[in-house]
Amino acid sequence: MKQISTLTAVIIAAGLAGCGGDVTTNSDFTAIDTTTPVSDWQLVWSDEFDGTNIDQRKWTFEVNCQGGGNQEKQCYTDSSDNAFVTDGTLKIVAKPAEEGAPLPYTSARLNTRYQGDWRYGRIEVRAKMPSGQGTWPAVWMMSTDEVYGGWPKSGEIDIVEAVNLKTVDNEGVVENKVYGTLHYGKDSPNNVNSGKAYSLQGANPADDFNTYAIEWQEGEIRWYVNDYLYQTQMASKVRFNSRGEAIGLSHRGWFVENFNNITGELETQWTSAPFDQRFYLIMNLAVGGNWPENVNNLGIDAEALANGQTMEVDWVRVYQCDQNPNTGKGCETIRDGYKDAETLVEGRAPIPVPPSDGVARNLTIFDGTPNPNWPAWDCCGGSTPALVDDEERGQVYEFLVGAQPTVNGFITRAAFIDDPDGAPSAFDASPLIENGSISFDMKVVSPPANPASTWMFKVESNEGVNGGGTEVEIPITASAEGVAPVTGQWQTFTFPLKDLDTRGLDLSAIDVIMVFPAWDTGNGAVYQLDNVKISQPSSSPELVIFTDQENPAWPLWDCCGGSTPIEVMDDETHGTAAEFTVGPTPTVLGFFNRAPLGSGEPFDATALLAEGVVQFEVKVVDAPANPASTWLFKIEAAGGSSAVELPLSAGNADQAPVVGQWATYTFSIQSLFDAGLDISAIDVLMIFPAWDTGNGATFRVDNVKIYNPNAAVGDGSLNIFSNAVNPEWEQWDCCAGSEPKIVDAGAPYGNVMQFEILGWPETVLGFLAKPDVSFNATPLLANGSVSFDMRVVSAPTNTSSTWFFKIESTTYDGVNTAVELPLAAGNNDQAPVTGEWQNYSFSLQSLFDAGLDISDIKVLMVFPGWGTGQGAVYQLDNVKISNN
Repeated sequence: MKQISTLTAVIIAAGLAGCGGDVTTNSDFTAIDTTTPVSDWQLVWSDEFDGTNIDQRKWTFEVNCQGGGNQEKQCYTDSSDNAFVTDGTLKIVAKPAEEGAPLPYTSARLNTRYQGDWRYGRIEVRAKMPSGQGTWPAVWMMSTDEVYGGWPKSGEIDIVEAVNLKTVDNEGVVENKVYGTLHYGKDSPNNVNSGKAYSLQGANPADDFNTYAIEWQEGEIRWYVNDYLYQTQMASKVRFNSRGEAIGLSHRGWFVENFNNITGELETQWTSAPFDQRFYLIMNLAVGGNWPENVNNLGIDAEALANGQTMEVDWVRVYQCDQNPNTGKGCETIRDGYKDAETLVEGRAPIPVPPSDGVARNLTIFDGTPNPNWPAWDCCGGSTPALVDDEERGQVYEFLVGAQPTVNGFITRAAFIDDPDGAPSAFDASPLIENGSISFDMKVVSPPANPASTWMFKVESNEGVNGGGTEVEIPITASAEGVAPVTGQWQTFTFPLKDLDTRGLDLSAIDVIMVFPAWDTGNGAVYQLDNVKISQPSSSPELVIFTDQENPAWPLWDCCGGSTPIEVMDDETHGTAAEFTVGPTPTVLGFFNRAPLGSGEPFDATALLAEGVVQFEVKVVDAPANPASTWLFKIEAAGGSSAVELPLSAGNADQAPVVGQWATYTFSIQSLFDAGLDISAIDVLMIFPAWDTGNGATFRVDNVKIYNPNAAVGDGSLNIFSNAVNPEWEQWDCCAGSEPKIVDAGAPYGNVMQFEILGWPETVLGFLAKPDVSFNATPLLANGSVSFDMRVVSAPTNTSSTWFFKIESTTYDGVNTAVELPLAAGNNDQAPVTGEWQNYSFSLQSLFDAGLDISDIKVLMVFPGWGTGQGAVYQLDNVKISNN
């Protein structure tokens, strides 16, 4: 209720109404047994207003014309015209002021500071509210000693408030909500609040008296109307990893930001603070202000206030719990489900960011393919950024700005992620600070209509300012290139991380990147973005020739057969693949870089000589009609002046392609160099049946790249099983005494792990880390997953059995954490099909959000539901925890 801007007030009102308390609220009072306070609540203070005067031993009048810090339109007085006691109730009256008064209305605000304050308890107020557009009655509490600083850092508890009761909008909706809210956090204007609205069933708070109450105990506050518990708020609960580091919140509640007396630094505390001190009561009736004047019918209805409006209070009572006065616990008036999704309100505490592991990783936010974790975003203008085809770039994101002011860009916050495969993935760029940057390519299609508009770049971290984070906003001309956008031209803009750090950005949790014309100057702007990255130059060059789409510099190519290779959809794992066909005319096929078909810029693999490879996947759809045909791999360089041709099987342990099965082929750069290839100018890569033997062949190719696989070893991934068990892990049968075994499943899987449940007792099976071994997946949180391939050889004899995936860890102080999910959740809700290999993937973010301590993973299990698995035989392969 203090010092909130007009925009913030409107957002507060809209946010509260959006929490389930709008006029459509339907409360079923017959479904819940709402009890009265238990006998251990002891009355410690009250005012029954039975006399003829306001008891000034309990209440102090506030006298001022400051507008309550909210641009309210009343002066508070100590006049008996504005506050008085008659007939057993207190009346607080708002009425028009005399002509020439500083503000158009007078009213009263009373408080108990230094005469009555409490820490914890049940506070009840029985009151009848005023009505009319512009009225704002409230009963609330503030900290007596402001231990944590001025408002709102020491907290505010709004027991009940309402605005514009009984107003009727154009659709006939009658305002009948009351609100309960907490205010806390950083200094204004970066303060935050959380709360909920409640609608009386078949009644209006201005029609009659209702009892409004809170029950306040250590770490928890509950709100009631007529003893119905409609809202619970709690202190934040921090999650720690196995090293005792704060890594997240198991419940996001309130927080306080305070100076550490030892270090002198501002620190966030996720404790019962600030609601762990003594608070005093305030009652007032405001007229107008930022909130009521900007909702319902807007403004102030002078006619409704012409004869005054009254908040009438029957009594105020304060109880404390004799069970434990120091915590307020033991007297709770609660019901089943009082912390369910409908009642428990999430707070606005900033989420702690795990300490950086120091591993430098690059992030691609968009380069022609959307990143599900980072959707394109229009903050406030109502548009939907669209993927469009650009002649030069292929698919790019196009943004527009209309009459409504807005900012556009990319965001990784839960509220804006619609893709089921996406997850909030704030990026730790701190290890890239020395050489890294945020960069993007931009083309202005249509400039803003306002010629004075300037283009801006903005980046936020840790949920922006309102979530407790940091931000930097600078002109786009502050980029390393130092140029302004030119309409119709693609341009690159680069912002060094070191510069953003100097400007105050927390690099450890970047979650929004924005590019836009300056606020409210951009109407008419249309612009496109591509190659949006947070990265540093690679010390190991890499060439991606084909992954899900053609690299324009390396187009698909049929040398001599006259066919046109195409892109086709394959299985879920491979998505789009390149498909080649061989007809009666002899030919070779592959990927071609030479101009004019390709870019004419060959790839220099010299830096990869020691550890680099040429790698790709192939699936033969239709074999050549000639059964004697053999498959070959050929690579050329420097316009064909050097070339190496090898059997394709040489890249896969002499295993020839099997029709219908994907297989990976790998050729070391060293071996190709030794065979005579000029690795400094590679320009053609081919896969084909031997010349003039391939008629009838159709085959697909995917994930074609030239790179150093060891450069990715430092990504922190874990391979638990692929042909053999990781030496630090072992196959495991929890309870039945069987010995899971390695068997040969044939190409392309080779050796796989086989599990069997052939009798009793029941069991769960999987892989177990050896003693004193665990896996820290924290570095992989943003984009990592737990994945594996599985085939059911024999289904359980119980046809109703379902399959499960479970993963366990040991967290801080030795407390185990675990997540168990239906196996189908890792494969688009597809249950295992007997006899078929299927891939399952569970994002680390989803497991972390479900409560797993990903810093100390020790067990991974796949099994049929307990007591239903007899007869099951199944196989696992490629079990890993890695970046996607």
